[in-house]
Amino acid sequence: MKDDLFLVDTNIFVYAFDSSEKIKQKIAFELIDKCFRGERVYALSSQNLAEFFNIVTKKIQNPISLQDAKNIMIKIIEFKGFIKLNYNQNTVINTIKLLEKDGLKFWDSLLIATMLENNIFNIYTENEKDFSKIKAINVINPFK
Repeated sequence: MKDDLFLVDTNIFVYAFDSSEKIKQKIAFELIDKCFRGERVYALSSQNLAEFFNIVTKKIQNPISLQDAKNIMIKIIEFKGFIKLNYNQNTVINTIKLLEKDGLKFWDSLLIATMLENNIFNIYTENEKDFSKIKAINVINPFK
């Protein structure tokens, strides 16, 4: 199961709720909806949830209200079809090692370290450039 388990990166969740990017919104929504329909199980990190909330309430063209974003977060958190991953102090140390070795950004490194600690080697993301620097990670950009 873990061999085909994908972590869904923050940008996919954001696009699913970003009405300014209609084509990407449709693709992202369909990908996430497969999980809600029980067709797929995906992983996501607490980091993804925090980034999602911050971006959709402040940084997209048509921000979502705090209440709507909170309701979305609760639905995602309570839904059993998403495997929720957390990081700890050891993850932060592994993150720093990735920074030193591969020159990645901190938040990308933290997500990669979290994935590797949980034996997840696949990610849906638009950020191919950074995640593909790690040979163990299979990067799929659903917008291509």
